[in-house]
Amino acid sequence: MGRRPVDMDKVVMELINTDDAAKKKEIAKKILDIAYKRGAYPSSINELYQARGKGEVPGGFTVPAMNLRVLTYDLAKAIFRVAKKNDAGAFIFEIAKSEMGYTNQPPVEYVAVILAAAVKEGFTGPVFVQGDHIQVNAKKFKENPEKELDGLRALIQEAIEAGFFNIDIDSSTLVDLEKTDIKKQQLLNYDTCAKLTQFIRQIQPRGVEVSVGGEIGEVGTKNSTPEELRVFMQGYNDRLRKGRAGISKISIQTGTSHGGVVLPDGKIAQVKVDFETLKVLSKIAREEFAMAGAVQHGASTLPAEAFNKFPETDTAEVHLATEFQNMVYESRHFPQELKTKIYEWLKVNAASERKEGETDEQFFYKARKKALGPFKKEIMGLPQTVRDAIAKELEIRFDFLFKQLNAVNNKVLVDKYITLKRVISRKRQENAAVVHDGEGAD
Repeated sequence: MGRRPVDMDKVVMELINTDDAAKKKEIAKKILDIAYKRGAYPSSINELYQARGKGEVPGGFTVPAMNLRVLTYDLAKAIFRVAKKNDAGAFIFEIAKSEMGYTNQPPVEYVAVILAAAVKEGFTGPVFVQGDHIQVNAKKFKENPEKELDGLRALIQEAIEAGFFNIDIDSSTLVDLEKTDIKKQQLLNYDTCAKLTQFIRQIQPRGVEVSVGGEIGEVGTKNSTPEELRVFMQGYNDRLRKGRAGISKISIQTGTSHGGVVLPDGKIAQVKVDFETLKVLSKIAREEFAMAGAVQHGASTLPAEAFNKFPETDTAEVHLATEFQNMVYESRHFPQELKTKIYEWLKVNAASERKEGETDEQFFYKARKKALGPFKKEIMGLPQTVRDAIAKELEIRFDFLFKQLNAVNNKVLVDKYITLKRVISRKRQENAAVVHDGEGAD
């Protein structure tokens, strides 16, 4: 008699509910082994982005990078269903350094939950998981640069060992706009980005070229310029050790802010994206530096009619997060009693974040992400029918976004450029990779 099929829903709940780090790793390893057997591989999107930078891949599509802060398993399943329906291959699951903390989703858990969703939905091929905003804390960096960088190196290593083969370095917090010379403004940014890129290249699994992104303008500050991009890239390339692969995309500022700007009545202020800046900087990134193009952060709260402009301007990647969280909280299926309980918890535990003059709507909107970690098990413990109903609402939104970004019918392109590799060891000194026979690039 053969083995009984694995109940993936049960395994995921076991993974999420255990607080034992060793047990979490053990369950994650079990999920990874199953995913490999079923044809779902944690992968780097670097080869596709490099091909786009060389002009081998036609433009006209934008890769959605989606941060799942809550109901990760259910929403990932919805995304895989949308991908299969639309024959999509180029899409990214990501989570920022800050989100890992307040949502209580360490790298090993996040990757495993995404892979479990792929297995559950019968998705095969590369699965791109990304560390978003691996961000330098400017204040801590000023106090002790090496200590701050060592903390980031430890997180990057943990992430890569878990299967994050796409890392976005955010050292744009170190840009000093008080200096008049652009090179001096960007100096610490490109120097730090190069140092962390070198570290990634040293520890990445053999045979896997981790996709690395840089950032020239912190979201919420002034819009980026061609001069800043050129100065950053020239300085970065000078700092990078010869022969090392550099970044394959660059995040820029075009007028958005993370989470949007909330008005006193709780509604989100309309944001205007400078699409001309995106178009110009994406073109420079590709033609002068062989990158896939520019990346747009803080986009999920934009009006619906804005999204089709990203592929029109050849934006390489767009990051989407807050709207998905908002849709879960605001869903008619999300239990009101649980929402009330969360808001009461926020009044006590997030009171220090409340600014003078803020309305309740403004405070709860900005602070409620901080409740996702403490209430993670309770939210995941909702009846399956409730979680399915919420996920169905978001599935419609995911489908809309994939179509607006023209991130459809590109699985054949992904399969052509992305080589599937089974990483057989996660220990740094034993990193190795083998190509899975019969799969991968032509």
